[in-house]
Amino acid sequence: MKCPFCNARKTQVLESRVVEEGRAVRRRRECLRCLKRFTTAEHIKGTSIWVIKKDGTREPFDKEKVRRGILRSIEKRPISLELVDRIVHGVEKEVLIRDSQEIPSRWIGKSVLKRLKKIDKVAWLRFASVYLEFEKLDDFEKAIGKMQVKI
Repeated sequence: MKCPFCNARKTQVLESRVVEEGRAVRRRRECLRCLKRFTTAEHIKGTSIWVIKKDGTREPFDKEKVRRGILRSIEKRPISLELVDRIVHGVEKEVLIRDSQEIPSRWIGKSVLKRLKKIDKVAWLRFASVYLEFEKLDDFEKAIGKMQVKI
């Protein structure tokens, strides 16, 4: 492992622990040359899941893309990054336990919406406006009306 600070190749593992429900290992390391500490993560490389987009094209499932979408929807909302990571992990876990190697993008969007609705209605509405492609004020009003009926 190369040190990200001085590029030395000799580092020492100070601590290791299993994270993400046993799907990854987090290691705390120290460079033997510059003595700076850094963290690495080892993830199990699983089978590749393909997302089928609305236009029929396919792309590999990318949990970071899901994370970015959620981060945009929670901007200036009182939601911690830890909670965002839990949402992303939950969506990823659901994707991985499915039997299929291909998954529709709408399924991922619904999974995110289901989780956001329980946490923050404004974030839910923001995510829904992009995911459901709201074009008019009426689209927002209908979504808010449905949300209020279910509350």
